[in-house]
Amino acid sequence: MERNTVQRQIILDGLRRLDTHPTIEEVFAEVRKDHPAVSKTTVYRNLRQLTKDGVIRQVLLPDGLERYDRTTMIHHHFKCTNCNGILDVEIEHLMDINGIIQNKYGYQVDKHDLVFSGLCLKCKKLKKLQTGKSRNKINQKSSKEVI
Repeated sequence: MERNTVQRQIILDGLRRLDTHPTIEEVFAEVRKDHPAVSKTTVYRNLRQLTKDGVIRQVLLPDGLERYDRTTMIHHHFKCTNCNGILDVEIEHLMDINGIIQNKYGYQVDKHDLVFSGLCLKCKKLKKLQTGKSRNKINQKSSKEVI
């Protein structure tokens, strides 16, 4: 484990301010707000080291971008297909999925990434409202044609 440098703390603070699962670019932009002299390479190197040290977690999602999570306990993710939001999901009976795989198949599981996708609650509600408005317009148009 490497020592906790001032730069590492600045980057960790930037990550904690973001209430998402940010990419390196997003962490870099956040850090640069208060510390414009910090380079992208410094952010990249420190995120890698923080991951290696177990302080944060790297999350690999279907979008192909490396993302970082400040929650290191076992959990899974949900990606909204509309707003691209990434949310944490805790499913109790999947918490020991590594052990289940190891016991059933004999593999050594070091980590896994499980990502669900669909509509988050906000987008689901928005879509429902939009669908309702569309139906009302169709119904109003149909009513006018009958008259």
